[in-house]
Amino acid sequence: MIFNPTAEKMPVDQLADLQGQRLAALCKRVAEKVPFYRKAFADAGVDPASIRSIDDITRLPFTVKNDLRDHYPFGLLAVPLGEVMEVHASSGTTGKPTVVAYTRKDIELWSEVMARCLALSGATADDFIQNAYGYGLFTGVLCVHYGGLKLGATVLPISAGQTARQIQLMHDFGTTVITCTPSYSLYLAEESRRIGLDVRDSKIKVGILGAEPWSQNMRKEIEEAWGIDAIDIYGLSEIIGPGVANECLGKCGLHVFTDVFYAEIIQPGSDDPVEPGEPGELVITTLTKEALPLIRYRCGDIVTLDPTVCPHCGRTSPRMSKVRGRTDDMLIIRGVNVFPSQIEHVLMSLEETEPHYLLVVDREAHLDTLEVQVEVREEIFTDEIKGLEAIQKKVAKAIADTLGLSARVKLVEPQTIERSMGKAKRVIDNRKL
Repeated sequence: MIFNPTAEKMPVDQLADLQGQRLAALCKRVAEKVPFYRKAFADAGVDPASIRSIDDITRLPFTVKNDLRDHYPFGLLAVPLGEVMEVHASSGTTGKPTVVAYTRKDIELWSEVMARCLALSGATADDFIQNAYGYGLFTGVLCVHYGGLKLGATVLPISAGQTARQIQLMHDFGTTVITCTPSYSLYLAEESRRIGLDVRDSKIKVGILGAEPWSQNMRKEIEEAWGIDAIDIYGLSEIIGPGVANECLGKCGLHVFTDVFYAEIIQPGSDDPVEPGEPGELVITTLTKEALPLIRYRCGDIVTLDPTVCPHCGRTSPRMSKVRGRTDDMLIIRGVNVFPSQIEHVLMSLEETEPHYLLVVDREAHLDTLEVQVEVREEIFTDEIKGLEAIQKKVAKAIADTLGLSARVKLVEPQTIERSMGKAKRVIDNRKL
């Protein structure tokens, strides 16, 4: 099924014309409405009126994540705050979150691209979607909700957790589509066997899985455990959230909806484009967003881009590979973006701990775990269990309050975490992604 054949099978030359028109309108609007972009264009010597085709995009300046943080919370808005209908946020490296905003038309756009994603995955209006992402400030859940409603499907907003209930309801309600993180899907399969309700006996035909990196081997494991198609979805909050790209059932790359999200690939650490088919950093321009449009946003994800027509479904949109890595040190743990600098900021705000720490990431029972090992200050170090437990709980709470993510905290004696003469090794990631 193709949700929007006009957009998704648009001839390439017609698509380029549309992209050029939308880019020209976007540049004119942000130059008028957003002081940040007005200055950025001036600094780059770009007259917004001179942008007439999509090929002109290489003349425009890049936008990076720190630009959003530097203008926290609403300094990059291109509309009055009164026109904003919804706000989401992710945790920030120094306590300031990355804030994203949506007008009514932005919500309609989000619903549209997510309906496309669901249709790419084989879903129809007849399906029952069990939405097991966590409801809240995280963008990864409401997109499924909105897209399911746009598609005409039934949506169960069960959220994450309550695993036994998840399993029971998917059998009782006849769930046909499950949306969650890939690691949680394996946990659901494992728990279902334990309680005697095998997910393979449910009516689920497809899992739309994202919010964390996962490999082809993990896909095979999920598909064998469930007896379904496991489909990858991609997005990031700054662009719109999930809904930027999605695999079709051919599983030969994630279709990027380039009529609304124009994608480029550049060499990491430079501003130069890569050769066709070569891996590089994904850069996206939001051609039609109203509240918080972004021009040439450096996503930090390393991917390849295939511009050829999909041999499976015939869509003309370019296909993105699975994410191969990051240009920064960001970790994705249970769907939450975590930077070591965030942990460091928390630890340095506490008087009991030293700024010497190690993050150990692992996967247990198919779920990601984070252990924070941190040195206790020498003047307050004690062998008394109660004293150490109190500090441990304080550190764990501070991390959870900042990241929205629970972590195990292991207190260690001063001078026990290995020092480095060069760049400190802060992370050990034992996951086989």
